[in-house]
Amino acid sequence: MINVTQNIAVREDEIQLDFVRASGPGGQHVNKVATAVQLRFDVANSPSLPDAVRERLTQLAGKRMTEEGVLVIVARKFRSQEQNRRDAVNRLIELIRTAATIPKPRRKSKPTWASRQRRLAAKRRRSEIKRLRRLPDE
Repeated sequence: MINVTQNIAVREDEIQLDFVRASGPGGQHVNKVATAVQLRFDVANSPSLPDAVRERLTQLAGKRMTEEGVLVIVARKFRSQEQNRRDAVNRLIELIRTAATIPKPRRKSKPTWASRQRRLAAKRRRSEIKRLRRLPDE
């Protein structure tokens, strides 16, 4: 079990890890060893996630989410397979934690009287500067 928050824990069998060859520096080593990690997590069918978290996670994932509802995280930052595996799992945990926090509802605010006065005074000053730049009318 991977504990994400106090209420959410993801079973390790829900996560599928595939190892592929990474691009980038590494010389001959990069051509022989599959160090990059593709982590797949089925968000749509996961029993570990509450519905609200599932919806927010789908929104947060963006292009990383497939049409079938599978989240794909690719980790190829490190040259070692183990470090990339840890990186991919940590990124999944962070993404789920972010989705688990309930966003604070936005309350409409209205500008104060003083701030409106300052804004209009600044507009008048700017207008005066531009008026003085013009050629005088004859």
